[in-house]
Amino acid sequence: MSEFSGAIIIGGGPAGLATALRLQQTTNISCRIYELRAEPTTLGGAVGIPSNGLRLMHRLGVHDALCAKGNSESEMIVRAAQGSILGRRDMVGGATDGYLRIKRIDLLDVLMEAAEEAKIPIYYNKRIVQIEEGKDKVTATFSDGTTDAADILLGCDGIHSSVRKLYVDPLQEPEYSGVASIFTIIPASSLSASAIAQMKGINATITQEGMFLAMPCMATHEEIMWGFSQEVPLPTSGDIRDGWEVHAKEEVKGFKEKMHRLLQDARGEWGAAMREIIDTTPTVKFYPIYRLPLGGSWYKGRCLLVGDAAHAMQPHAGQGVSMATEDAFMLARLLQDEGKALGDVFQRFDEIRRPRITEMYKVAARNGDLRQRTGPWGLVAKQLAIKLYLWGSGTFGQSASRMGDLAYDVEEEDLEEL
Repeated sequence: MSEFSGAIIIGGGPAGLATALRLQQTTNISCRIYELRAEPTTLGGAVGIPSNGLRLMHRLGVHDALCAKGNSESEMIVRAAQGSILGRRDMVGGATDGYLRIKRIDLLDVLMEAAEEAKIPIYYNKRIVQIEEGKDKVTATFSDGTTDAADILLGCDGIHSSVRKLYVDPLQEPEYSGVASIFTIIPASSLSASAIAQMKGINATITQEGMFLAMPCMATHEEIMWGFSQEVPLPTSGDIRDGWEVHAKEEVKGFKEKMHRLLQDARGEWGAAMREIIDTTPTVKFYPIYRLPLGGSWYKGRCLLVGDAAHAMQPHAGQGVSMATEDAFMLARLLQDEGKALGDVFQRFDEIRRPRITEMYKVAARNGDLRQRTGPWGLVAKQLAIKLYLWGSGTFGQSASRMGDLAYDVEEEDLEEL
């Protein structure tokens, strides 16, 4: 078992909760979680958890609870702007552990319930303002004047990590990806039966301006998440960090008019379904997508960054939650070795995880390129390339790299240094 007995975890989101749960399962490290917000909450709509992450959720003991809330339909249908089907793809690939799409708040609820059952304390309204290291402890000071000391401090506090800014890598700043999303979740009951019938799996439509997505995000199909991601200039007003909701009547009206123009050529039942989805939407959220540049530091002294705090990537590979969970499992494995100093543990964590993260980061960036604006002929070329790719995947099987991404098991990594 680990020679370290205590860990401070900054961030009560999925990364922090998964890390605390895994450390409690496999080590003797006692975790305390500190969350900035005053109550349990989460930003965003729904997330995908592919096979490589879902099998780890099973090992955390939360798989069944997640599947009871999320939607496991794994087929993606990609359509041209006119509504015709370019191809289909199974998001499970060659893996066997399934695929899940779940609302972020439902994911958080399941992990929090597991943390409560494990008696892992979570303290809210705690803003970390200082990190100090002593000979064998690290101390966190919070804005309310309270402090805590432990053997290890883990920054699981997302892309705008205070742990990274205060201590680990203050010069590493998020950068705008050039892509933004408009998204919302609507009740399926607001749609007609014909539109609901189209809501199977993940539906993607390629347009000149970007990509339209619609999918059920609950096991019961009660709610539909839809969004439109596109290349846009850097926003100059509002909360560019976390996005903002569009409420005003005129703003919503203008947004709907724009979407109708983009989808005016879509025909058939799917075209009608998209227009109905747009018409029945009362509120949308605008979300500029940021990422962390590759190459930053992930650890310093007794502090380590986990998940988006270390390596936030674009969401276009659907791997954000899975990458953070893989981090948690790898860290727990390395901390079981009593013979290694903490610095050596963190260094080995970096050596093992960085190539995997870099690969997925680049996949997400390439997928984000599909959202870039193009002209009529560029759209034709893009649709042809997608059609050929999906045809090849269906005819010859998933590419070796894609199967490797999903079949990858972080617990099969060799921990010995090369």
